[in-house]
Amino acid sequence: MTSLNRFLFTKIDNSPLLIFRIFFGILIALESYGAILTGWVKRTLVEPQFTFNFIHFDWIQPLPGYGMYIYFLLMGTLGICIAIGYKYRFSIISFTLLWTGVYLMQKTSYNNHYYLLILISTMMCFFPAHHGYSIDVKNKRVTEKDTMYAYIKWVVIFQLFIVYTYAALAKLYSDWLDFSIIKILLSSKAHYYIIGELLQQPWIHKIVGVFGILFDLLVVPALLWKPTRKIAFVCSIFFHLFNSVVFQIGIFPYLSLAFIVFFFEPDTVRKFFFKKKNAYIEGEFKLPAFKNTVLILGSIYFIIQMTLPLRHYFIEDDVLWTEEGHRMSWRMMLRSKGGTIQFKLVNQKTKVATSIPINYYLSKKQAQRIAAYPDFIWQFAQRLKREHAEKGEEVSVYALNSKLSVNGKPYRAFIDPKVDLANVPWNYFGHNDWILPSSKATAKK
Repeated sequence: MTSLNRFLFTKIDNSPLLIFRIFFGILIALESYGAILTGWVKRTLVEPQFTFNFIHFDWIQPLPGYGMYIYFLLMGTLGICIAIGYKYRFSIISFTLLWTGVYLMQKTSYNNHYYLLILISTMMCFFPAHHGYSIDVKNKRVTEKDTMYAYIKWVVIFQLFIVYTYAALAKLYSDWLDFSIIKILLSSKAHYYIIGELLQQPWIHKIVGVFGILFDLLVVPALLWKPTRKIAFVCSIFFHLFNSVVFQIGIFPYLSLAFIVFFFEPDTVRKFFFKKKNAYIEGEFKLPAFKNTVLILGSIYFIIQMTLPLRHYFIEDDVLWTEEGHRMSWRMMLRSKGGTIQFKLVNQKTKVATSIPINYYLSKKQAQRIAAYPDFIWQFAQRLKREHAEKGEEVSVYALNSKLSVNGKPYRAFIDPKVDLANVPWNYFGHNDWILPSSKATAKK
């Protein structure tokens, strides 16, 4: 226990944390402002009649009118405040709450980095990232410090190790190992200038497939080990810039590069970014009063982080088919799905059946998603039920002709057409039996 305490609570130079705060603030400002400028806010939160929020978070809804534009402008401004260290605690806590709200109020545009941003923002609420090179120090709201406890560095590194390791393990399945999913993902990039045709070559698919697994599996250990650190750094730049250019996934590649400051020696970071900053080389070891709080909360947090990505193994059928256990599991760029579906609404009193025009209710992107995601299908049925209940009508909702294709495979029946989706509960932690078995599940029986 003494060695663990020394490992976690020895004081080190805080230069990596200070520069990461600056990078982090700039990146979340760009993410927030960019969401407005690229039309993401409009397409995802303004135009739709309703959003597919996370189940049981129906009370978190987009603001009406221009509200969501103001919401994202505010988040962007908070990002700038974080970067310059202005009222840092208020700014980072406010951003964390607002970003969590965005995450929970919609999942049509789900990305793993949206979830990662919540985790890192929450960590930053507790880190003393404003005790240097900040307006808070200049205005004497906080005292300037040159040190931080080592556990701050290791919390970030261990979180990244979990992300990358589970991402690598998730790729060890047939469609990645035979490169077929990579071919599908890159086929939509054929129109790219210069590189579009190159991305269609089978040998490129093999390189992307093999490098993707090896990078995710080895990058954290390679960055930690000094002899391989520079090589890993160069590989990281190439890997994340490739993802940024080809897959256009927002700030995630650049956030991943920003994390690398925690792997280099603090003195190296200080000399590169803060040449006038005082060096700290004493390595003082002193247990803080909040030591037990850090150990208890940290243990609980990382137990959750290590078990969440495993939950789909305990849910019936293939997660690629059911999506149950997919989110918050670092399963990145693993599938391409397409589906067909029709909804039939039956008035329970008159028994009159009506076909529901999906495009009337849903945006173009929502309509493309709904046939492939069971929770979307169930939520749409609940939406129809509520809408008719307001008119004094009790209805049943059925999914007809529901078929799904995963990674270009033949379409198969997806949702049980005999189940009234408006009147069945959602099983949040287990399998929903109205999702018909995949071919893999059928083969097991």
